[in-house]
Formats: sequence, structure tokens, C-alpha cells
Amino acid sequence: MIINHSLKKIMLAIVLAGAAAAPAIAQVSININLAPPPPQHEAVPALAPAQVWAPGYWAWTGERHVWVRGHAIQKRDGYRWAPDRWEQRGNGYYRQPGTWVRDANHVYVKDKKDKKDKYEKYDKRDKHNDKRHGNDNGNGHGKGHGKHD
Repeated sequence: MIINHSLKKIMLAIVLAGAAAAPAIAQVSININLAPPPPQHEAVPALAPAQVWAPGYWAWTGERHVWVRGHAIQKRDGYRWAPDRWEQRGNGYYRQPGTWVRDANHVYVKDKKDKKDKYEKYDKRDKHNDKRHGNDNGNGHGKGHGKHD
């Protein structure tokens, strides 16, 4: 029985050693502990009226940060572009991709169309039919009810 007791002690030691090593393995993580550099200054080019500028940002390649240049994107009415950014959480940094955010300050502007004169359609009809207010069906019989000769 001494062998069984010794074997139990060895097994217990191996289990405890493995349990002590497990937290070291579990501490390997994917989060980035290196803060991104400050954003680079970019000159914003002239944009078309239907475009907005998405500024550049630092991306992580798995080894280092690399600068991704800004670019023009299609504008969305009622929204603003929230650019890519890095957030610090604890000892790590996490990149939040850029996204559209509803703009509470946006004012919808309706295009004003040229108002037409409400009598313009009557003037055009009068020139073509030479009749007033359409009470005649064009054959001289009043409103067009009844038999025609």
C-alpha cells in the first residue's frame, strides 16, 4: 500500500503543478497592450457636395500599428460619420470601427419646387378647346348626357 500512497502523492503534485501553470497560459490574450500613436494630420481634399471625409486611423497588423489614409465616402442625410477610434479598457486598447450615427442637429430641408400658377392649366385648355370650365363634351350637346343626333 505504500506504493499506492506514494503514487497518489505524485499524482496530486502533478495536478497541482498543472493547476499552477494554467493561469500563466490563460493570460495569453489578443488585446493590444501598445497604445496607437497620435493621429497623423491629413489635408482634406475638396469634396463633392454628396460626400463627407472619413479621416485616417491607426490599424493593428498583429505586429505593429500602420496608418490607414482617410477617404471620401457618400453622405447620408440625417447622419454624421463617427470616425474609427481606439478605446482603452483596462490595460488593453480596442479599435472601434467608424460608423454612421444619427445627427440630432440635422435639419431636413425640402427642395422648393417652382410653384405653378393654379390658373395656368385653365389658360392652356382654353387655348386648345376655346371652351370655359369643361362643361361641354366637345360635340355641342351640353354635358354629354342622353342620345346624340
